[in-house]
Amino acid sequence: MLEQGKSSIAEVSALPLRGEDGAIRAEFVESAADKIEARDVAGLRALVGGLHEADLGDLIEQLDPALRPRLVELLGIHFDFTALTEVDDAVRDEILEELPAQTVAEGVRDIDSDDAVALLKDLPKEEQTEILEQLPPPERVALAQRLDYPADSAGRRMQTEFIAVPPTWNVGAAIDYMRETTNLPERFYQLYVVDPDQHFLGAVPLDRLLRSKRPVSITELMEDRQCVHATDDQEHVAREFERYNLVSMPVVDADERLVGVITHDDVVDVIQEEAEEDIHALGGVTRDEELSDTVWTIARGRFNWLLINLATAFLASSVLGLFEGQLQQMVALAVLAPIVASQGGNATTQTMTVAVRALATHDLTDANAWRVIFRELAVGFLNGLAFAVITGIAAYVWFKVPGLGFVIGLAMICNLVAAALGGILIPLVLNRLRVDPAVASSPFVTTVTDVVGFFSFLGIATLWFGLR
Repeated sequence: MLEQGKSSIAEVSALPLRGEDGAIRAEFVESAADKIEARDVAGLRALVGGLHEADLGDLIEQLDPALRPRLVELLGIHFDFTALTEVDDAVRDEILEELPAQTVAEGVRDIDSDDAVALLKDLPKEEQTEILEQLPPPERVALAQRLDYPADSAGRRMQTEFIAVPPTWNVGAAIDYMRETTNLPERFYQLYVVDPDQHFLGAVPLDRLLRSKRPVSITELMEDRQCVHATDDQEHVAREFERYNLVSMPVVDADERLVGVITHDDVVDVIQEEAEEDIHALGGVTRDEELSDTVWTIARGRFNWLLINLATAFLASSVLGLFEGQLQQMVALAVLAPIVASQGGNATTQTMTVAVRALATHDLTDANAWRVIFRELAVGFLNGLAFAVITGIAAYVWFKVPGLGFVIGLAMICNLVAAALGGILIPLVLNRLRVDPAVASSPFVTTVTDVVGFFSFLGIATLWFGLR
């Protein structure tokens, strides 16, 4: 009977997690769900106990919401709470709300401080306080201070586990200290040199330390004082990592005292979050929308954006009303007008996407703005000429109306040039006004191309054909 049980657990542990496409296999999720419902702790531990926190997080998202907190409770001390930093915010908050405060506090104590802050930051203040009260005073105070930093700041992202040494030490003393100290960070890449008041003086990379003789002074190996402040925005931190190819960076407070360190894995998360935020904003989706959100939450978050677009659509349609008589005289105009506007909308989306991203990465600045504007104008004019020929020929073949091809071709050039100007100038102006161009650009540029497209096509047609 015992041998049979061992065989069953071995078969469970050999069950493949992911398929060839990289997604978690449905069979694995079903097996985990069955073991949770059967309260099979041994089988569940054999199945998921050795998973990386990222894989465990993906599994949690695939489970039925009712089973997620039960998974945490069944695994007990064997559950790695770092996995909850890998799931959607909505999923994480639902799980934490279901778990007892004592369970969450015990889990928080076993993970890095930056992961602990990530778990607690979105919870209501009362729940944060309840969980923090279960922690020993030193850990409670440290976490509470971290949670007081502004959202999306370096202080929220940093971890407070680091190695600080005095400038009077030599290489031998630093190595002996690391060998003899038991509570070192799990992973570290630099030693930080501080004075008796914890003021940051410089950093010593591990590779330089290990290549040096024991008598060499720490100050001889110390590199420059490059650091970020705890209140700096996380986007600024990410740009510093990208610009200088950093692996880690010290964080100081307003008095230049060393308070934490940010590592490359934190910055990868920042880059992903900021990219998702820009993509969501360009599509009219709130920055915190997740796949796990409810229908009501998603619908409510998208409603305002759709309402703005509806208003701009009425504005564009009002241009058609100005040419009601001309449209009645020539049906071809009504058929072809949306083509001009649509092509302009697509072109301006391309320009706007490039401009918004360049502004976000600080690649588009006052120094090169005019060069980029003229470049986009040239691109718009060149594509306008190409599509003027294509649409002009197609319009003539379709309706056999002399001059109609010239009219739509000229309108196409006007609209693609306007699309280029709108796609670059509107994000630049909004950025100068300190309005997020990713959020606000889309309805403005769409309105510009619709209005210019309809007005240029119908206006040129009115003049060309002498319509009234």
